[in-house]
Amino acid sequence: MSYEKSSAGVGGVAARAAKLVRGRFKGALLGSAVALAALTGATLQKPGVAQAQPAKPAEQMNVLLIMADDLRVGSAFNGDVVKMPNVDALAARGVRFDEAQCQYPLCGPSRASMLSGRRPNTVKVFDLNTTLRAADPTLVTMPQHFRENGYYTAAVGKLHHQGVPGTIGLPPEYDPHNDKLSWTEAYKPIGVDKDDEWDGKLINPAKANPGIAMAWYADESGKPHTDELVATKAIELINQHKDKPFFIAAGFYRPHVPDIAPKEYFDMYPDVRWSPESHYDTSRVKRVERGYGLSVEEQRQFVQAYYASMTYMDAQVGRILEGLQKSGVADKTIVVFTSDHGYNLGEHNHWQKTVLWRDSTRVPLVIYAPKAKGNGKKSPKLVELLDLYPTLSDLAGLPSPKGIEGHSLKPLIQNPTLATWNYPALSQVGFNQSVRYENWRYTENGKGGADGAELYNLKADPGEYTNVASLPQNAALVAKLKKMLPGEPPPAPAEKVPGEQELYKYVPGGRQGAPRPQAR
Repeated sequence: MSYEKSSAGVGGVAARAAKLVRGRFKGALLGSAVALAALTGATLQKPGVAQAQPAKPAEQMNVLLIMADDLRVGSAFNGDVVKMPNVDALAARGVRFDEAQCQYPLCGPSRASMLSGRRPNTVKVFDLNTTLRAADPTLVTMPQHFRENGYYTAAVGKLHHQGVPGTIGLPPEYDPHNDKLSWTEAYKPIGVDKDDEWDGKLINPAKANPGIAMAWYADESGKPHTDELVATKAIELINQHKDKPFFIAAGFYRPHVPDIAPKEYFDMYPDVRWSPESHYDTSRVKRVERGYGLSVEEQRQFVQAYYASMTYMDAQVGRILEGLQKSGVADKTIVVFTSDHGYNLGEHNHWQKTVLWRDSTRVPLVIYAPKAKGNGKKSPKLVELLDLYPTLSDLAGLPSPKGIEGHSLKPLIQNPTLATWNYPALSQVGFNQSVRYENWRYTENGKGGADGAELYNLKADPGEYTNVASLPQNAALVAKLKKMLPGEPPPAPAEKVPGEQELYKYVPGGRQGAPRPQAR
């Protein structure tokens, strides 16, 4: 894959982003750590300074969970063409987990697993029309656990599964995926990006459903997009509830397709040059490719739109973090940034998600816990999204939740390179199942592995191009890793919820219907 830096370079992109955001969103200090420095400034003590005050009882910690949608780690194969300075600043202050893995590279199943702390085969969510309580109505979700322990809990935007872009703006009371037991309040904003879609402005070369199409649009209206409204509401809720423990989650909708962002963010990446990858999938494993028949130039334009959406989303992260700092409760708030899964930009000739290669299963994960010893460091250890539930409970001092399958990351937050941490990370999609362990990924495809096995040495082959599963010298390793696989999925619950088309009528101002002719 060839991703080349623009003529201005990464620094130029970050500088343009900073100037743009300071003008468009006053106070969102993109490209600097000013707001993030305030997260730690009130809590760090200088070595050797005696504390004269008597010890006080530990305060309950707040939680601020920020999620992107379909966000890959970094931005390019050969260097970061696009920067997310606010997320970078948070990573510089907290613990950055470089090998965090999702459990299912598809929105609904991944989010159900993360929020329940259970593996997909336990929570039994494998599609977009099953709720996380379909198999077990009595399970206690992560936000519900905090709510039952006296916290105010709120969700703004996409936390559980939500059809994007079809049901952006769907009121929570009409959303079958909204979990009323989890949240004291829930909000689903709707911005000008929906008008752009309804008005047929998307550039959609394949004329596919906008929710899966490689479609985009550079908006020039100057009106707020949905992600901007998510950030605004999250800041408002932080200030309204800062006097008591809160668990506030902000779920952004970008860079999920269609990639709609203000035009000025597209203009920041005028020189994105993209060319088809020279390394194709040589594993001989049967799989479905998702290229949608776009030309090389159309693919390049889509990559530009994806980058623009990343940077626009990052600007909203900056607004929330500065809002937290201004609220006065940053020194007692745990901050998490992550995504539901990764994203392929043509690697192995595959686009988007639903494969078990690194770019789809790997997610960005940053955890900032005030006073944590590991703050400012990177962890190379394998961790999973379902680890967030026990981790946040542990950091907040709550009772241990029951029925969850992850591990608390608190030991790594104190010591990011902890030698004794050696857990595998499991991912699956359909009948395909995979395990990451140490430097290896082992995957079996199809029911009973009928569609082939893959083994990659990620230290020697980080792009996962050389399948060494059939080599005789790896037989013992394959046998070992095979035992770690998550197992084939059990039967899914029969109960399904309505799809997007049945919910359109509840979206404010909704004009959904048959796909309209797309702009070119």
